[in-house]
Amino acid sequence: MRVSLPFLPTLLCCSAASLLLLLRWRRRKGLWRKVKEARQRHDRGLAQMEKAALGFRKQHPSVDTVSILSLPLPELSRKLRDGSLPPEQVFYAYVGKALQVTRETNCITDYLQESETQLQQAARPRQLGLLYGVPISIKDSINCQGYDSTIGFVSNINNPAAEDSVLVQVLKRQGAVPFVKTNVPQSLVSYDCENLIFGQTFNPLLYTRTPGGSSGGEGALIAAGGSILGFGTDLGGSLRLPAAFCGICALKPTGNRLSKKGVISGILGQKSVVAAVGPMAKDVESLALSMRALLCEDMFSLDSTVPPLPFKEEVYSSTQPLRIGYYETDFFTMPSPAMRRAVRETKQLLEDAGHTLVPFKLDNINYFIFNLCVRGLFADGGTSFFRKFEGELDKSSAGLLLRLSKIPDWLKTLLSWITKPFMPRLSSVVRSMRANTVEDLWSLHYEIEF
Repeated sequence: MRVSLPFLPTLLCCSAASLLLLLRWRRRKGLWRKVKEARQRHDRGLAQMEKAALGFRKQHPSVDTVSILSLPLPELSRKLRDGSLPPEQVFYAYVGKALQVTRETNCITDYLQESETQLQQAARPRQLGLLYGVPISIKDSINCQGYDSTIGFVSNINNPAAEDSVLVQVLKRQGAVPFVKTNVPQSLVSYDCENLIFGQTFNPLLYTRTPGGSSGGEGALIAAGGSILGFGTDLGGSLRLPAAFCGICALKPTGNRLSKKGVISGILGQKSVVAAVGPMAKDVESLALSMRALLCEDMFSLDSTVPPLPFKEEVYSSTQPLRIGYYETDFFTMPSPAMRRAVRETKQLLEDAGHTLVPFKLDNINYFIFNLCVRGLFADGGTSFFRKFEGELDKSSAGLLLRLSKIPDWLKTLLSWITKPFMPRLSSVVRSMRANTVEDLWSLHYEIEF
C-alpha cells in the first residue's frame, strides 16, 4: 500500500502522538507499580509489628501493658534506667498499641524492624542515656537509614536514606529506640495529612476530622497512645497545628537549636522562613526531658551549625515570677470562642501562679504573612516547588499553589490587581509569589533579620 505525500506529515504526527501517549502510559504504569510496592512494604511492616507483639505476649502473658502505657515519660524513663522495668516490655507494649492505633487512624508509614535488633544490642550498656529504652516515633521527612523519606512523592519511593539523620543518631546514642515512621501530606506544605502513597490519616479524637499537618501522623499516634515521644518538623505550624488538633503538646525550638541534617524539606533551598525540628508528647515535662537529652555534645559534634548550648536547667526549674506577653487574636486567623476562652483560662492560671501577664497587639500582621513569609517561601516564583510535582500521579494537594507557580510574573501582577477589591488575601498571595531578583532576595533577608 502506498501513502501519498500529502498525507505523510499527518501520518508522522499521528505516529509521534501515539508514541508519546504510549511512553506516558508506560511511565504512569511504572509509577503505579512503585506505589503498589510501597503499599505492600507498608503492609508487610504492619504484619511484622503484629507478629512481634503477639510473639512477646505469648511468651510473657503476665506483662501488664496497660500500666506500662499509662506511665508518663519521666517516670517511664526513670524505671527503665533503674532497671525496675525491662526495655523489652516497654518496647513491645508500644509496638502492639501503635499497631492498634494505625489500624484506626492510618498514621504509620514504616515499621523500623532494626529496632528489635537495637533493643537487644542496647541491653544494659555501661552508661545509660536519658532516653534509654524509650520507643520513639519519627516523622516521614526525617531520615532513618534504609527507609524512604517520601514526603508523599512517588518519585521518592525506593530511595532509602544512606544514613540516619543527626537527630536519629543522637536519639540512639541517648538510648532511645526509634521504631516507626509516621505519615505526612504530600510536599509537607499542607494542614491536612494525606498523600497518594499511604492515604489519609485520621484524627483519633474524631475520625471524620484531620489530625492536622504536616506532622499529622505523629499527632495522631501520640494522641491515641501509640507513642510516648515523637519528632516532627515545623515551618508554618507543622508541629503546632497537629498538637492543637489532637490535644497534645509540641515544641518548636529556635530554628537551629536542633540539627536539620538528614531532614527533607518540602521547599528546597529557601532560607527566608526558618524551619525547626521539635518534639511532640502528651505533656510539657516529656518535651523538656527530650530537649535535655538532645542538647548534648553528640548533637554539637555531629552538626557544627548547632550552637553548643546545653539545656539550661536553672532557667527551666526556676521559680522566679515571669513577665509573659499574650494576645487573644492576631487579627489574621480569627479565634473561635473556645480558643479565646482557653487563652483567658491560661492567663488566669499563670496569674494565680504569681506571673505577670501583659497584653500586646501584633501590628502589620498582613505585611509579615504575605511580604515576608509567603514571599520568602516562594522567592523564586514557585519554580522549585513546581518542579517537585513534575511527573507525579497526584497534584491535587497543592492545586492553587501549583497553578500560581506556573503562570508568568506579568500575569500574577495582573491577577493581583484584578482580585484586590473583592479577594484581598488572594491578591496578596499572588503578588507575593512573583520571582525576586537576587537584590530583592538579599533585601528581604536583611528585613527579616533586622
